[in-house]
Amino acid sequence: MITVEEAEKIILANAGDYGAEIVMFDEAAGRVLFENIKADRDFPPYNRVTMDGIAIRYEAIERGISTFTVRATQAAGDMPVNIEQPDECVEIMTGASLPITADTVIRYEDLIIKNGIATLQAVKVKYGQNVHLQGSDRKQGDILAVPGQMITPALVSLIASVGETEVRVKKVPRIAIVSTGDELVPVNAVPAPFQVRQSNSYTIQAILRQHGVTCGMLHLPDDPDKMKDKLQDALYHYDGIILSGGVSAGKFDYLPKVLEELQVEKLFHKVSQRPGKPFWFGRSEQGIPVFAFPGNPVAVFLCTHRYFLPWLRATLGMPGGEALYAVLDNDLTFNPALNYFLQVKLEVNTRAQLVAIPVAGNGSGDFANLADVNAFMELPADKNEFKKGEVYKIHLISPIYST
Repeated sequence: MITVEEAEKIILANAGDYGAEIVMFDEAAGRVLFENIKADRDFPPYNRVTMDGIAIRYEAIERGISTFTVRATQAAGDMPVNIEQPDECVEIMTGASLPITADTVIRYEDLIIKNGIATLQAVKVKYGQNVHLQGSDRKQGDILAVPGQMITPALVSLIASVGETEVRVKKVPRIAIVSTGDELVPVNAVPAPFQVRQSNSYTIQAILRQHGVTCGMLHLPDDPDKMKDKLQDALYHYDGIILSGGVSAGKFDYLPKVLEELQVEKLFHKVSQRPGKPFWFGRSEQGIPVFAFPGNPVAVFLCTHRYFLPWLRATLGMPGGEALYAVLDNDLTFNPALNYFLQVKLEVNTRAQLVAIPVAGNGSGDFANLADVNAFMELPADKNEFKKGEVYKIHLISPIYST
């Protein structure tokens, strides 16, 4: 049995690289960027007016001029209209390009405009006010985004702004989600008293879909020969496999033996944690990683977040996520010498602290609680008394909402 840290290290050492592909920029949200995005011109590309009003030369203010003849009206997108005399102005709108003969914008609220004359009210005017200078954000050729970034809606906007209609992104690995066990029946079936509906596969599928991964799904009966045939086919067609169930010490837990026969090298079996202790991880001769999680629903949920998602981020070349921490809200005792992943509901208190409130459950088979929690709090194995106010690492599984 190995530690959580050792398991994580082995898994990350087996991250893959599945290359890149070109997609349309408006379909790239949620993908991982695999090229530099550069500014094709200055940002902003011209001296941009930021308030509706009039454009003047500041020289007029220095000379005490307070009334201006409106030479023209210029909207955003219009060709700039130049002024020739200090007592002239251009009525100008937000977003317009400032004429090269003007340098300052006075907003409408500080003016009275009547019969083509703009009169300045008793306000202080500063040189260059209400102007967003060309290139003040970024210069032409500057790198705006780098490989490894998740393409967010804001990044889609940035890509569009530089005229890139296509973008290179990391290929997402093809993952097979495999459930095992004769006790499982389809979701739309009515289970017998000794059966349960398949749910683990759909749990994993939903988590992976949030990260842009499309999955294949299949079910293995408790039959070693059928297991072997179906897994051999999955190892051929997919880049990674996630299994649930069949890896404990039961008489019908055939998976470890079947995987061995398929030349999948066992890298570890059993991790000193609860839930999820029977977790098995290996790699095929072709380099296909196999995550074999125990069948308990909470263990599946935890292991997918704690181990598979970090592998996926590493595979896609994303920077390692910064660890999050929260304050434990209650005293707790846990005696086994294992890392304990405590289900918690997170709140932000009035002191801006992230507080973890333990949610009581009935073990790794009690998955009803998962709908009410935000995270797992990772409690270390080297102690068994955990006090209110102590700070520990958390792994988010849903958004945090403040009270």
